[in-house]
Amino acid sequence: MPYAKSLLRIIDANLNRLGEGLRFLEEIARFILNDTALTSELKDLRHHFSPKDPVLKTAYLDARDSTTDIGPSVTLGTTELPRSITQAITANARRVEESLRVLEELAKTNDAGLDGARLQSARFAVYTLEKTLIGRLMRRDKVELTCGLHAIVDAASLGERLPAEVTREMLQGGAKVIQLRDKQTLRHKLLDIALEIAELCREYDALFIVNDALDIALAASADGLHLGQDDLPVKVARKLMPIDRLIGCSVRSVAEAKQAQADGADYLGCGAIYATTTKQDSAALGCPLLTQIKNEVDLPLIAIGGITTNNTAEILRSGADGIAVVSAIIAAASVKAATRDFIKALEVSREPSK
Repeated sequence: MPYAKSLLRIIDANLNRLGEGLRFLEEIARFILNDTALTSELKDLRHHFSPKDPVLKTAYLDARDSTTDIGPSVTLGTTELPRSITQAITANARRVEESLRVLEELAKTNDAGLDGARLQSARFAVYTLEKTLIGRLMRRDKVELTCGLHAIVDAASLGERLPAEVTREMLQGGAKVIQLRDKQTLRHKLLDIALEIAELCREYDALFIVNDALDIALAASADGLHLGQDDLPVKVARKLMPIDRLIGCSVRSVAEAKQAQADGADYLGCGAIYATTTKQDSAALGCPLLTQIKNEVDLPLIAIGGITTNNTAEILRSGADGIAVVSAIIAAASVKAATRDFIKALEVSREPSK
């Protein structure tokens, strides 16, 4: 085989590029996103393409000749500009994808001994991983905001008050996450309400999340969508929502929490933790479940159901990262003051014990 050593050099070079690029992506998933599943997937992919056969590894090393390689002398003549993390992810994903494509083409020859189908499958997997990593980074700041108070504008609890008026009071009280929950208003009227709340949230630099209704969330350019177990599946919603928008998911068990994480949820809601009038058909789950879920998933965990300023500390000690409140804010004499009280309760609960 007259081209055997040349082929080995090409394979060796592309395997090296492949491993280096995957390692960069893996470190982003591990140290910046703290995502166990993504880190594991990238690590497994990197290890799969690392040569295991000692004879083959020796052959690659023997064929390697960095000193006479003309590659380093071939430059584009342009100055490399500083780049963002997302740009670095794209650059390294392209590096991996191009290396896989080269190896895939070599697999079509008789001399390479490569698995073309496996290489093609890996290349398409990296396309998806690139999108997932960039999407997670784009949503990271929003995800951090979810670790606090979720003030829920619940249509069934408003009485004669207008949703926008209650929302403004919540925002004036310091709420940074507003959820609109409305299962009774006609869609065209609900969109008008959502658009008004979305504008208020932009004014106060807060997140706006729509419960259940994907179409309303998209039409109102909401920051996120919150889904229950009987709503559109998270995996489907993730494909339809822009990659910079959040998806939350309500769960009532560890199994549901793990599934929501695997399907692409950004945060979890769990409840009812205590007995509540807004979820009369749901038995109280209790704080131990929060601990169990937090031990199994990496996502922010938001407790809901019967939350008061007096039990907020217990909820956080049990593993929750935030709280979602309906009645205790909406039914208060002052929505603004009640919102402030819950934010203060969160702050005090997070203070180190003296």
